[in-house]
Amino acid sequence: MKIELLNGKYATVREVVKDDAEKVIEYLQSISSESEYLTFGEGELSLSKETEKSIIREHITVNNKLMIVAEYEDQIIGNLNFCGGSRLRIEHTGEFGVSVKKEFWNNGIAENLIDYLIGWAKDHGIITKINLRVREDNDRAMRLYARKGFVEEGRVTRDFYVDGKFYSSILMGLEL
Repeated sequence: MKIELLNGKYATVREVVKDDAEKVIEYLQSISSESEYLTFGEGELSLSKETEKSIIREHITVNNKLMIVAEYEDQIIGNLNFCGGSRLRIEHTGEFGVSVKKEFWNNGIAENLIDYLIGWAKDHGIITKINLRVREDNDRAMRLYARKGFVEEGRVTRDFYVDGKFYSSILMGLEL
């Protein structure tokens, strides 16, 4: 899938491969300081290349997991990670997280990554419910999710703790 960027060039959305491990680690480290809305901050991730390869391998081989990236000029600029349930009774549902490098915000990358996930879930026929959680003050993300059909289903209080302050998470879901 191609995404036309504001500069007139294109980014590519694709599923990860094992050889992406280093680039994924670099990407995660680079975005860790760019947003207060992530579940991790600067210096909190210490993934080895082997650990990341193992995570990628699992996403490639398990039929209800998906990891995709948006790539521009051989660098990862966006990422979506979806994990379905690990047992028969919950394998049809899962949760995702999505992120985009700050310099590429406002290019529709997150929206395209979510579209890819929804299409993948419909095509594979296993996933019938996609869930997410979003920090309560991330209005921009909540508007995007609502445009994609996600509805608010609940709240988890004191779910995030950033700079000495607690934030709740809004739980949202999309039934396919």
